[in-house]
Amino acid sequence: MNAHVPPEGPSAPALIAVFTTLPERAAAQALARQMVERGLAACAQISEVESFYRWDGRLQQEGEFRLLLKTRAELYAALEQALRELHPYELPAIHAQALGPVYEPYARWVAAQTAPAAPRFQREG
Repeated sequence: MNAHVPPEGPSAPALIAVFTTLPERAAAQALARQMVERGLAACAQISEVESFYRWDGRLQQEGEFRLLLKTRAELYAALEQALRELHPYELPAIHAQALGPVYEPYARWVAAQTAPAAPRFQREG
């Protein structure tokens, strides 16, 4: 990532990675874009996965797209609410994992990208 790093300041807040899965790449891309545009996530990554699970008593096997969103831990509730409102699944898997330790300049960048009314740092180039 070649982005401007916010200047030194107070230590960065706790970060989390929030995961969900979607049925199609376009749906994952749309959700990723909306969460980053809203400042609820600093960045998003999409990867193709194969899922096995039980639904209505039957074993299911489907290709899905995992959406990983990096954000501040304090934004989890707002991010979860936005995901629930926009998610196409009846029962979306939405869960978070604490990140740490985290490279401090990167953590400050995530914090700056998700700060209320903060200017978004642009990629160089």
